[in-house]
Amino acid sequence: MSTPVQPPAGTASSHRAVENLIARYAELVDDGDFAGLGHLLADAVFTGSGPSVSGREALERMFRDTLIVYADGTPRTQHVTTNLAVEVDEEAGTAAARSYVTVFQALPELPLQAIACGRYHDRFERRAGQWRFTERLVRITLVGDVSHHLRRAAARD
Repeated sequence: MSTPVQPPAGTASSHRAVENLIARYAELVDDGDFAGLGHLLADAVFTGSGPSVSGREALERMFRDTLIVYADGTPRTQHVTTNLAVEVDEEAGTAAARSYVTVFQALPELPLQAIACGRYHDRFERRAGQWRFTERLVRITLVGDVSHHLRRAAARD
């Protein structure tokens, strides 16, 4: 039986830093912390269902204008990120990640359910020793009842 090859120590810590950024995005969305999202993605181009958005203020505004927030200050969602694959190029100071996302939502009038599933394709860059998002591409492939989550969907109903 062969021994698994361990990545160099720097690579392992870089993988963890990238994973933490991906997890932080989910926390900030679910907390309704749009200023935090603007800060997290300040160096990134974000592409979802609409035109690409970049810049801290523009990103914060996009999330505020898109997501419905409830009395507790949150969108009442849980973003679950799975099947995470991270590739780090230590010499270049870049990384890429692919993952699945499932968004759950529950409200008093809406039982707990998955409202959207899809994929994230992310790129990162290490600047001044810190990993940062440089790109987030969101591709939602399965959509349920998002009328309690997205302002545009609620406006159509």
